[in-house]
Amino acid sequence: MHQIPISRRQIYKRYLQAWLKDRGQFSRKKLPRECPNCGFEGVFISVGRPSRWDARCPNCGSRERHRLMQLYMDDAGIDLSDKRILHFGPEKWLMRAMSNNPDYEPADLYAPIAKFRMDITSIDRPDNHFDVIVVHHVLEHIDDDSKAMSELYRVLKPGGLGFLSVPINLSRKDTYENASITEDWERFWHFTGTDHKRFYGRDFSQKLEAVGFEVTPYRRAQSEEIRYGLAQDECIYIVKK
Repeated sequence: MHQIPISRRQIYKRYLQAWLKDRGQFSRKKLPRECPNCGFEGVFISVGRPSRWDARCPNCGSRERHRLMQLYMDDAGIDLSDKRILHFGPEKWLMRAMSNNPDYEPADLYAPIAKFRMDITSIDRPDNHFDVIVVHHVLEHIDDDSKAMSELYRVLKPGGLGFLSVPINLSRKDTYENASITEDWERFWHFTGTDHKRFYGRDFSQKLEAVGFEVTPYRRAQSEEIRYGLAQDECIYIVKK
């Protein structure tokens, strides 16, 4: 992967933007964090609505799930630079890191930064095509998430690897869905997002297994959650075919 360099100009720019957006995050003493994605050490900034403090690296822009994915790859010795990758809901951190990989495909149906226009429930690629799939915080937006999971399984090569994450309530056994909830404000209160269709529970692993994936939830110890600026109980799902 292309290493994102430390840029003091970028860091100061993001600190200023963060202060203008949410001054409250600087109202208390902040713990220094470490970013495994770019090597930055220092104070992280807020991101999201509502604002999550200490969640974003001011240098590379990585969020909690990106750092957890990087930690897994570091542990497993995985290098994505020569892999054929499908990245749904592309995120700038990985797009920059993959800038030298011609087989990296950032795809989405609507996102302007996506290079490829693609429907996750009908992926325009042949079977067994990709070495790696990356799908962070996308499936909660999809009407037919089971179809999307099946399509992801179809295009992943045997032996291929996937990184998936969704907003999840680990205290809840079953995914919460309610088709009568259609207003944006209702969806926010029920599903934590104005355009979310569900709030996943612990059965997310079972949903992935139902389409054929082997699934391993991955998280770090609490001390490392603090060290790397991860959300409490932050979890990504490593899937294999």
